[in-house]
This record gives sequence, C-alpha cells and structure tokens, in this order.
Amino acid sequence: MTAPADPYGFFELHVLRCAPLGPSMVRVTFGGACLDASASGTDAFVSSGRDQRFKLFLPHPHQDAPVMPADWSPDTWFADWRAMDPAERGIMRSYTVRAQRPGELDVDFVLHLDGASGPAARWAAAARPGDRVVVLGPTGPDNGGYDFRPPPGAPVLIAGDLTALPAVAGNLAWLPAGTPARVWVEAPDAADHQDLPTEADADVAWVSPGGLLEAVRAATVPDGTYAWIAGESATVKALRRHLVNERGMDRRSVTFTGYWRRGATEEDLLAEVVAGGSPATEE
Repeated sequence: MTAPADPYGFFELHVLRCAPLGPSMVRVTFGGACLDASASGTDAFVSSGRDQRFKLFLPHPHQDAPVMPADWSPDTWFADWRAMDPAERGIMRSYTVRAQRPGELDVDFVLHLDGASGPAARWAAAARPGDRVVVLGPTGPDNGGYDFRPPPGAPVLIAGDLTALPAVAGNLAWLPAGTPARVWVEAPDAADHQDLPTEADADVAWVSPGGLLEAVRAATVPDGTYAWIAGESATVKALRRHLVNERGMDRRSVTFTGYWRRGATEEDLLAEVVAGGSPATEE
C-alpha cells in the first residue's frame, strides 16, 4: 500500500532581497520562520528539490499583502478563493523552488515573454524588501508537487525554455553522481545563461529561441532514456510528439509540462484551469 503524500500548508513570506540574473530574469529571495524546518517543526515549508512547484499568491498594486480566504484549509481554499472578487483576491500563480536554505527561499521570475509581462513578472520587477506574499507549499519532501522522476540508472534528457530554467537547475542538482544527462535550455540572450551545478555526467547546451526542437532532433538519444520537457506549450507538445512518435520512446518515459502558451495571457490560462481544463499539458 502506497503511503499518502505529504500535505500542503499556507505560509506567509516576505521579500528579503532581489538580484537580477540577466536581462530576462530576477531572483527574489523570500524569508520566513516557516522556511526553517528545524525551527518550525511540522509547520514548515519543505521542498523535495527537483522541479518542486508551489502556489504563490501576490497582492494587487493597491494592496500591501494578498487578500486570502478567511479559512485557509487545504481542503476548501480553492473554492473559497474562487468565490472572492477577482479584483481583490490574491493573484495566484505556480512557481518552482530554485533553492531553499534555513529561513530563505529563492524563486526565479522571468520578466517578459514575447514582449508581454503578466502581473507576476511586473510584481517581481518592482519587488522590494519587506513586500509580503502567501504561498501554498508542501510540508514534507514526499509530495505531489514535482514531476521529475527518472528511473534509477536511466539516461536523462532535459529540455526547456527560460521559464523552465529553475526546474532544470533543480533537476540537475538532484541527479545522482554519474547519471548520463543531455540538457538543452532555450534562452533569448547569452547574458541569461547560468551555471547549473550537478554531480551528473551532464552535457548542457544553450540554444537560441525557436531552436529547441531542432537541437533535440539532431541529438543521439540512448535506449532507455527518461525525458523531461517543459516550457511553451506548443513547443513542449512538438518535442513530446518527436520523442514518442518519431523516436519510439515509451510515452510513460516522457514527462512534459507547458508552463505558458504563446498568444495567451496568464489570466487566460488560469481561467481555463478554473473552468476544468488543463491547457498546459492537454494533447
């Protein structure tokens, strides 16, 4: 019998500092006692590493802190949040843990995509120490908020754009020493390239916008490879079709997630999810 996944909890955080990572990204470091498991006991935010995601709630420009439901129960919060005025309730987005240290949480924000910035990017660009947010995150490492699950010993293929870079970095940092890994990251500017520490036997290549599919097409993919791909939805689907239909990979060995979709705003995608769809990963 499979043990239940670790539960989730709501946590209040505040900005400690912000640091640009290049022309297209900024790192916001949040602080809070709940980020130190040794000090907070069971009431702590605990990441699994890898592509650990969580819900981030931001204030509107006229607010000092996000307005949240009075009852923050993990079982009822979504219905309660949906029932609130969209102009007042906390702006909800999904983000990836870039790194966690006792008392600190790093989150990397892409500032623009195709010249358009959503409310989260605008918030991050203007964030200052002391700014307040709320997050819904895991209270233990065995949770359902990560997707990178390669079989032990399998070669790994990782491909993503700049929105997937924090997850790519987390996946590489988690991989056991010696794991063969081919990695492609699409970035709009060479100044956006980052060091990606790993103990894996990783070959990391940076590609120009629009070049991700062709880079993977041209590569040799060993038998038994596990693939993880994320980024713009149409590109992710094309990569998955290539791996499954053209290369014959087992579809169960390909994990794919669309983090955004060209021509759609963050609010458009959120509305689809609220309506019951899943635009990020639908076929």
